[in-house]
Amino acid sequence: MTPDQYCQEKAAASGSSFYYSFLFLPQEKRRAITALYAFCREVDDVVDECKDPNVARSTLNWWRDQVGEIYDGNPQHPVARALVPVVARFNLAKEHLLEIIDGMEMDLDQPRYPDFKSLQLYCYRVASVVGLLSVEIFGYQDRQTLKYAHDLGIAFQLTNIIRDVGEDARRNRIYLPMDELQQYNVTASDILNSKESENFRKLMAFQIERAQRYYQQALSHLPKIDRKSQRTGLIMAAIYRATLDEIADSGCHVLKERISLTPLRKLWLAWTTWLKN
Repeated sequence: MTPDQYCQEKAAASGSSFYYSFLFLPQEKRRAITALYAFCREVDDVVDECKDPNVARSTLNWWRDQVGEIYDGNPQHPVARALVPVVARFNLAKEHLLEIIDGMEMDLDQPRYPDFKSLQLYCYRVASVVGLLSVEIFGYQDRQTLKYAHDLGIAFQLTNIIRDVGEDARRNRIYLPMDELQQYNVTASDILNSKESENFRKLMAFQIERAQRYYQQALSHLPKIDRKSQRTGLIMAAIYRATLDEIADSGCHVLKERISLTPLRKLWLAWTTWLKN
């Protein structure tokens, strides 16, 4: 199996909405963004799948060494090998790849966030940085597009947090800001024990509204000249915003189930968004 084939299988196996947004890209850019996505999945899986935090931390340090080897041209891991021509061709910053690892490591150190400001740093590292790397691959002419990528990354991560509240709670993680739980009279114990209430639904409605504001803000930053080159991000936004609508329409039952769109609907949204932009 070649490094590119490994990345392709990693992306397809995840079932992520990102996979559908890659389908319409030219081959070179599709190969590049798939390698970047596979890198994100690999380092995220380290934290999610390693039961021993010390092992996870050591493995993340190994990945930091692999990032150094990517830029020296001789890494070991197939994902890292797939990234060697990508970072050179698209001028991807080494610091950004390392920052993604820093974001994943926050999951080992910080299972709670006191307020939204502290959560923003996490969202920036694990999502906005990925957006900034992605726009380099897709191409842009106006630097305003970088603001679009930053805010779109925040919006994506807030959507993930909303969708995965129950799943994260089963890992003893709560990404919803603690001061906002207090504001809506929801306790951490309520989240950890999957206790739904009217207050919880109001809390989630507030979270959804903020995520939607970030989508609106991101799209307002995207210059017309770069809209076509950034269609992949627009496809993701369409899929993720539809997911938020599904969550809201379901009554925000995210503690006990993971609400997602069917593959057919994701494909339809991807196709129609590509045609429109």
